[in-house]
Amino acid sequence: MTTTVEDYRSIGHALAVPISDEQLWEVTAGFLAAGLDLGERVVYFDDGTLAQVLERMTDDGVPVATPMREGRFTVVPAETTRAALNSPLSELGDSVRTVIDDALADGYPGVRFCGQLQAGLQRTAEGSMVEWDRVVDEQVRDRPARVLCLYDRVRFPDEFVDAMRAAHTTEVLAPAVYDDGLLRITATGIGSARVAGEVDHSNRPRIRKLLENALDTALRAPDAPDDIALDLSSLRFLDVAGAVGLVHAAEEFPSAHRLVLTGARPRVQRVLDRCGAPFASQLVVRPHPGTPGAPADGPGDPP
Repeated sequence: MTTTVEDYRSIGHALAVPISDEQLWEVTAGFLAAGLDLGERVVYFDDGTLAQVLERMTDDGVPVATPMREGRFTVVPAETTRAALNSPLSELGDSVRTVIDDALADGYPGVRFCGQLQAGLQRTAEGSMVEWDRVVDEQVRDRPARVLCLYDRVRFPDEFVDAMRAAHTTEVLAPAVYDDGLLRITATGIGSARVAGEVDHSNRPRIRKLLENALDTALRAPDAPDDIALDLSSLRFLDVAGAVGLVHAAEEFPSAHRLVLTGARPRVQRVLDRCGAPFASQLVVRPHPGTPGAPADGPGDPP
């Protein structure tokens, strides 16, 4: 039986099945950040996705440059990742055990692994990916090591995902208010949410609905905050109509409430400015921490 969890810190060997790239970056960054926070050595197996993972970690306010320089955060190159996914099972076990032993010898309390595993779809060495996963599990079980296997719906066929899901006893979930593969919205508290990806004509109404529901909660719940907050740190694109919609929504708020947009990237900030954001008295726009001139109060490295 598979146990589902939402906590990145306490898992041993688990899998996640993201339905979109935005969820994939969110889950990967969260898992790696938890390891850095716990003082573990974190190892990411890259296969063409490192830039997106680092970008999301920066959006989350996680410093990455210093841990990478110090060796606390190690990136395995794509060619090495592909070779590992096609290695004989006996060599795989030795490799995983060596990484754990080296981390412990260097004084780390533990080590955690995750990365892109799609090269496993072309595995030609003896043993299936289910057997590959079993060998990994044997090496990390009862040791200070954590593994998150990522089998997203974008890159892996359904039957493969089903087989790998059946091989794991723990699955990490990352619930969303909305996720259409282009835009992902996650709740972050009462009256607050995070928006990642791109806003265009296909999903723009979801933002409006989100704000309406949040305002309704703020008006009805005595303990709800006055400000409705949207974190835009991972929003890469906002079309003009979407920006106009945010400005108009704020202008329609009752006088006691504000719409606060945090983490606006320069491109998003420019669209909002051109659509009247500076003149909307109940709209507050705060720039991404990596934007020149933004308050340097976040823990993350600039993007």
